[in-house]
Amino acid sequence: MKLLVTGASGFLGGRLCHALLRHGHSVRAFVRPTSDVSSLPPPSDDVPLELAYGDITDYPSLVAACSGCRVVFHAAAVVESWLPDSSQFISVNVGGLKNVLRAYKEMGTIEKIIYTSSFFALGSTDGYTADESQMHSTKSFCTEYEKSKTIADNIALEAAKQGVPITVVCPGVMYGPGKISAGNILARTLIERFNGRLPGYIGDGNDRFSFSHVDDVTNGHVSAMEKGQQGQRYLLTGENASFMQVFDIAADITNTKRSWINIPLFVIEFYGWLSVLFCIITGKLPLISPPVVYYLRHQWAYSCEKAKRELNYKPRNLTEGLEDIIPWLKKSGLIKY
Repeated sequence: MKLLVTGASGFLGGRLCHALLRHGHSVRAFVRPTSDVSSLPPPSDDVPLELAYGDITDYPSLVAACSGCRVVFHAAAVVESWLPDSSQFISVNVGGLKNVLRAYKEMGTIEKIIYTSSFFALGSTDGYTADESQMHSTKSFCTEYEKSKTIADNIALEAAKQGVPITVVCPGVMYGPGKISAGNILARTLIERFNGRLPGYIGDGNDRFSFSHVDDVTNGHVSAMEKGQQGQRYLLTGENASFMQVFDIAADITNTKRSWINIPLFVIEFYGWLSVLFCIITGKLPLISPPVVYYLRHQWAYSCEKAKRELNYKPRNLTEGLEDIIPWLKKSGLIKY
């Protein structure tokens, strides 16, 4: 059957298109006219992929893209820790989902929606490990991105209560071969680490994130289409670890020296403000911004047992994942060791 993937030119969306094609589906990739589609296979007689141009905030273009598609994978999102114009988070991450739900109601031909939410929509987990039952307190947010994904998550769950066949998947901190973007933040961090621009550990090691390989996440999306239940959330997360542990594993894999200094968070925050100033002057988005530090002051640890049980989700551990991405980064000429 024909499936629509929004955000198909992104890190996750591109890998998701490849996964769906491998499973024998016809894919319509919804991309903006200016998008870099080099991560997608070129459409041909042998590859059942077609490109649909538009924008998730432009409803008529979305409706045209949905025509003839029975399932919509809504993966389009602005994934950044900070933007000069913060209104983009709401217009894209919230408005985009509202447009997908409107298309479902008005067209009457869409049978299922797989919505890519985020672990941030569940809130932090300082001192414990959370599952899908956790709801964000909404008392405070580290970033506008977290706020927008929390609002959208609530909209998705409410739509399911009203009968919309929507299933919510929440990836962890994704990484893996593919686009080096804000959605692949671990790859970007490793590039900084191995190129000497990040000479030490980030903070004191008390941070905790749930790291998930992008190919495991895309397989989880496919399983959510096949087995996921309406109105259910599934955490497509992985091993919970600190960035200090990530750096140590990376050093062991590459037979390089481990870092021996800790860069205090206040230093990283100061650098983040300088990066924001540089962005205002040049227009180039910063790798590190102050909201990144706000994340690092909390823990974001989650259990994916429900996805393992109901979706047959099989996340690789962090060592296995890093053994995949680090050689790829080297082969791509992005790092040396």
